[in-house]
Amino acid sequence: MSLPNPIKLIGANGSPYTRKMLSFLRYKRIPYTMIWSDVDTYFSKAKIEIEKPKPVLFPTFLLPDENGDLKAETDSTPLIRRIESEAGERSTIPTDPVLAFLNYLLEDFADEWCTKFMFHYRWNDKKDAENAGTILPLQIMGSISDEVLDNFNKMFSKRQIDRLWVVGSNKDTAPIIDASLRRLLVILQKHFTSFPYLIGKRPSSSDFALFGQFSQLVNFDPTPREIVHEVSMRTVAWVGVIEDLSGLEVSDDDWFKYEDIPSTIKELLTEIGKGYVPALLANAKAIENEEKEWETEIDGCIWRQKSFPYQAKCLKWINEEYNMLSKIDMEKVDKLLDGTGCEKILNII
Repeated sequence: MSLPNPIKLIGANGSPYTRKMLSFLRYKRIPYTMIWSDVDTYFSKAKIEIEKPKPVLFPTFLLPDENGDLKAETDSTPLIRRIESEAGERSTIPTDPVLAFLNYLLEDFADEWCTKFMFHYRWNDKKDAENAGTILPLQIMGSISDEVLDNFNKMFSKRQIDRLWVVGSNKDTAPIIDASLRRLLVILQKHFTSFPYLIGKRPSSSDFALFGQFSQLVNFDPTPREIVHEVSMRTVAWVGVIEDLSGLEVSDDDWFKYEDIPSTIKELLTEIGKGYVPALLANAKAIENEEKEWETEIDGCIWRQKSFPYQAKCLKWINEEYNMLSKIDMEKVDKLLDGTGCEKILNII
């Protein structure tokens, strides 16, 4: 398989995963065509007669499969690894297997836990919901009348607010979400004092994943924008830089060495162990027992939400990445994760 030139993707400015992949493609210096639209509208206008992704998500990439047939793909993490396998220059995957595993775990955390910050703040408060309910339809639909916009705003906002339960956002979990974001920002403020990126002097796929979420928290939604500016101005500056790193020159020496991994990474892993790990484990158990909902203790409080089959797959994939390591590298990962809480998700599947 070879990548099309340019790569074509459909997405929205208000989608953290669209922004993740756009910044990734820019850094990789890969030509792309960005289509700001919803998938249904674009497929209809362009007369594309292929199966739409299930579910339809942003961004949707149009790429050839192993037979050369056009296929719609949406999952950002495997998409990055496919693109890296076919365009290896300026790789976002560290060469050290231990760092590559760390990167995978951090990317998963950004994609699956930090998106709870984004979704919660966007739709929990009236001010933020009105902001998103107005801007998102305009970004997708373009020039529409005030009447159409008002109707679409109400319909779209209601649908998204009703989905807060799916990601676990409610009055009981709101303090947990807020505390987790603020702790993460404190860690990032400390980390970015000494290092420009998460795993060294060059960006990894986990940087682009975290950027995707913070592109919204910093640049789109009013309430989290105030929080990030209050707690970590270095994160605000980092978001602005990650947007387009096409001009950055890098070398393999720019990654951390295992023995030089800073204490802030341990702090970051501890934050993952505090919130995301218990959620992953409780969700996986619920999926295994065919339970539609689950609850567990996170940060001293009860967290309840709907079971999410995809995150059970995330736990499985993390373990697969771990089990591909050599014995020596496994021992290094074990030492890195020891005491953070993250060790609880390994070797359980």
